[in-house]
Amino acid sequence: MKHLVIVLLMAPLLILGQTDNAFKNEVEAVQKKNNELWDSSRPTIVFTGSSSIRLWKDLQDRFPNHQVLNTGFGGSQFSDLELYLDELILSYNPVKVFIYEGDNDIFERKSPRKIVKRAESILSTLQQEKPNMEIVLISAKPSISRWKFRGKYRRLNRKLDKLASKTNGIDFVDVWYPMLDEKKVKQDIFIEDGLHMNKKGYDIWYEAIKDHID
Repeated sequence: MKHLVIVLLMAPLLILGQTDNAFKNEVEAVQKKNNELWDSSRPTIVFTGSSSIRLWKDLQDRFPNHQVLNTGFGGSQFSDLELYLDELILSYNPVKVFIYEGDNDIFERKSPRKIVKRAESILSTLQQEKPNMEIVLISAKPSISRWKFRGKYRRLNRKLDKLASKTNGIDFVDVWYPMLDEKKVKQDIFIEDGLHMNKKGYDIWYEAIKDHID
């Protein structure tokens, strides 16, 4: 009976530990890949965040005059990124980092206010650790599969834009409105799942982001 009580008491801690390290293996794989590519003698730009970043396969080709590392990990939220700031951003000593999070946070029913609180914590840590690094927040994107959440996505984007505008060293880039056709999301910029983008979608992102690279 005593052993059963101990197991029951430890179970929530075990579950929490598994949740906190849900992306451990994926992050290690991302690190291994980028460590083989990274030239520490060159200025580095990091793109990180959820699957919309992870699946942007031609990032380096899009910006050939810069060393660009993709440390995206699919399914992540701001809280997941916060666990791996050293592994995915700071260890590469970047001059600039682009962050795409919030898409999955809204889908998991987190409030825009709580999401931005987490974003503030991340930005504070990054600026303390590397004060001269520029940070660019990429807005949440619209998508076919998550269109019913559009109101919350728009509120989140307004809050992220406001956060960037009041914080030195932080920029905000909007990909939401360029992906719309008037008031509806464009239908031909996604793959079959209606969530992740095809080349046309990434062409839109490139046009929105390119002026923030230099």
